[in-house]
Amino acid sequence: MGGANGKSGLRLWRNARLATMAEGAGLGIVEKGAVAVRDGLIVYAGAEADIPASFGQGIETVDCAGRWITPGLIDCHTHLVYAGNRANEFEMRLAGATYEEVARAGGGIVSSVKSLRAASEDELVSQALPRLDALMAEGVTTVEVKSGYGLDLDNEKKSLRAARRLAGERPVTIRATCLAAHALPPEAKGDKDAFIDLVAGTILPEVAAEKLADAVDGFCEGIAFSPEQIARVFDKAKALGLPVKLHADQLSNLHGAALAARYGALSADHLEYTDEEGAAAMAKAGAVATILPGAYYFIRETKKPPVDLFRRHGVKMAVATDSNPGTSPLTSLLLTMNMAATLFGLTVEECLAGVTREAARAVGLLDRTGTLEAGKSADLAVWDIERPAELVYRMGFNPLHARIWRGQ
Repeated sequence: MGGANGKSGLRLWRNARLATMAEGAGLGIVEKGAVAVRDGLIVYAGAEADIPASFGQGIETVDCAGRWITPGLIDCHTHLVYAGNRANEFEMRLAGATYEEVARAGGGIVSSVKSLRAASEDELVSQALPRLDALMAEGVTTVEVKSGYGLDLDNEKKSLRAARRLAGERPVTIRATCLAAHALPPEAKGDKDAFIDLVAGTILPEVAAEKLADAVDGFCEGIAFSPEQIARVFDKAKALGLPVKLHADQLSNLHGAALAARYGALSADHLEYTDEEGAAAMAKAGAVATILPGAYYFIRETKKPPVDLFRRHGVKMAVATDSNPGTSPLTSLLLTMNMAATLFGLTVEECLAGVTREAARAVGLLDRTGTLEAGKSADLAVWDIERPAELVYRMGFNPLHARIWRGQ
């Protein structure tokens, strides 16, 4: 489904069933639908019978033979750029080792830091590409990629440059996020405040000056940084004009969700321990709750995110892989949707909105992608399915027929 446009510059995907995912319309189903695209943008999405007459002759058409079209999928939380893997730790944990024992043996985030620092930028790109390809093969057209395994100026910049380069290697939209406040590097010798000084005083200003990041993230947790420390990072991000996101309330309730809301965060992610106050604050601030079932599953967490609270307060929910080497080595957004439904009780509609419209909101791109509406990027996924529920119901099965990014 590639190739040149017709004489009018218009291309039409017709004889399709659409799930537009437009706001307030459920799945936005159009039974006999069509999507018209010009110059990489959607100019029409709706009933085939209502296509504007002004489109005239010379339209190149693609017959979808009754297949479904959804917006291209969006993975709004990944740590895709890393070196090596942590399969050895997985084996240790299966044999009964605790998280602390793994860490003492040189495991945990520190092991990923060591591997990333030893790798060149080219090596980081080449190791990330197969993971990116796996996501794209399931209809993903936009991916958020965090740093956070460099933990010093040069290596954080190296990670973010590698993330930016992925967009030059593949037809995909990449959003790069600076997660320098992810963990404490060995050379910090336990001094969290001094490291936060480095992040806020040196790393963020340089990253912003070189336009290497679209957002700033942090890890607010007992094993990472306190709300006060994260607030210093966020103050600097805001001063630099960068939006913020937060790894919040994953292992305990430090009121990270409320902190994220206070800073007008795009999203707060994980959220297993978020309380009602946090959910209400997120709803008021319009912060998206990004649900990450891969990490919950992989580290055998037992506390589920408070999905009913989010529903009750009207918090928008996104769903993402959290693809990373230590706690969610997952590169399937289709499987992630199944996990969100099976483990956390999300509906089909919530799952599909979570990897399209709400994921776009979580990366600050809802004005450009995430729904099938005129004026948005022509990021589409065409599926060999009978009904949208199949995308959530199946495991290890990929019904993608075609992936279109910016009309190509």
